[in-house]
Amino acid sequence: FFLMIRRPPRSTLFPYTTLFRSPVTEILGNHFFVLLQVAALRLGDSPPRLEEARVLIDVLTSMMDTGGDSLGEHAGLYRNALSEVQQAFVRASSPPSSAE
Repeated sequence: FFLMIRRPPRSTLFPYTTLFRSPVTEILGNHFFVLLQVAALRLGDSPPRLEEARVLIDVLTSMMDTGGDSLGEHAGLYRNALSEVQQAFVRASSPPSSAE
């Protein structure tokens, strides 16, 4: 039994070939930054979606702790951005201070 599968047109393969040819550090860094942006957006919702943001921040912290050097030349930038989102999470989690 032989199954003939036609190859899809090149135009539909573009995103995949680009992904497969990209350095892993670039792929990890891009995904890290996208997840970081999603966490920041969740914190910016009204009301903030703290549980979703916490899950993302925990995953990103694990990524940074276990493989931060694997994020390439921008690892320091990602580390600083993660720190800012963590601080925003603390602020969003804190009850508003009452004016005296």
